[in-house]
Amino acid sequence: MDFSFTPGQQAFRMELRRWIEENLDPELRVYDAMDERVAASRDVFEKRRIWQAKLYAAGWAGIAWPRDFGGRGAGLIEQIIYNEEYARARAPIVPGYLGIGMCGPTLIQYGTEEQKRRYVKRILSGEDIWCQGYSEPNAGSDLAGIQTRAEDKGDYFVLNGQKIWTSAAQYADMMFLLARTDLTAPKHKGISYLLLDMKTKGVEVRPLVVASGHAHFNEVFFEDVQVPRENLVGPKNEGWRVAMTTLSYERAFVGGEGQAEAVRALIELARRVEVEGQPAWQVPWVRQRLTSLSIECQAAKYTQLRSLTRQLRGLLPGPEGSMLKLFGSELGVRIAHFATEMLGPYAQLGEPMPSVPEAPRWQSRVISCLQFRIAGGTSEIQKNIIGERSLGLPKD
Repeated sequence: MDFSFTPGQQAFRMELRRWIEENLDPELRVYDAMDERVAASRDVFEKRRIWQAKLYAAGWAGIAWPRDFGGRGAGLIEQIIYNEEYARARAPIVPGYLGIGMCGPTLIQYGTEEQKRRYVKRILSGEDIWCQGYSEPNAGSDLAGIQTRAEDKGDYFVLNGQKIWTSAAQYADMMFLLARTDLTAPKHKGISYLLLDMKTKGVEVRPLVVASGHAHFNEVFFEDVQVPRENLVGPKNEGWRVAMTTLSYERAFVGGEGQAEAVRALIELARRVEVEGQPAWQVPWVRQRLTSLSIECQAAKYTQLRSLTRQLRGLLPGPEGSMLKLFGSELGVRIAHFATEMLGPYAQLGEPMPSVPEAPRWQSRVISCLQFRIAGGTSEIQKNIIGERSLGLPKD
């Protein structure tokens, strides 16, 4: 594997770095992009939407999307470079991240021409913000167990049911969702993939406040909601295949992005805070743990590049996607646990302190880190996928 970048790719990196430095409002920078992926207020959300529109206008949204759909048409290597530089700048995840990373690519692959014309470019520009309607109270890891129903009425479907853990639903214009359209079919059959205007009569969004005090998630209820038939993606009752395509993009998205940035921040912090009466960086066990976490970040990086190499060679996807998701999730938890060990009681503070001005960042990370093991498919599910599909172990 050749991990060096060409002169053209290096020029791409420097062009992007300069543009972000010149255009990103310092007030929009974040400490932990993944943890702060959903804006804490409507005001912050609207500022981030403007930032997304600015990225789109300058050609920096949808890097690997085809040019015909408003993207840059760049390759996978450029996408990796973009992710690195964006994280390096501490830029916020844009409000339309679910549309750009999941729904948009799915529509490009499965949508009708009318659906592509109507939605795709508006996803990149931030004109339409999307949320994901998959999980239900009794259908989280067992996604095929969904009970939300969509009754076929000819020109439209009548939607009834509930979704849960719906990120950013309070801001979303649209939702891509799964609903059962054949109650008699086997569990993985009879499911359809629908697009829903969140302003439709009968849609109710209720916030779920997490331990950190932030309402990332929501419950969404549907009562006799009419969904036009033209909002059906793919054939009726065959939405599972479409849904798995969307999930493949999600797994890539939540596979550990930003963990290296968190470790770099901890290294900087170790030079300023004291442990056992001396700078933390001078304490052997602190250096050893930080070194170990840095090595793990490098392992994740090169596993991602190994997966990228397979794609560039035209090979079928390997087990790296689930490996990255599992490893990145557990690494995020280990980083949070180490922060509590090094900072002690400061990791519990929600207000800046003179010695630890970024204390709220670590408090939020510590409180919310277990979400890494759940979002995008639980760690237990990823272990099953690796064991059964890659190692050939019997099903549990």
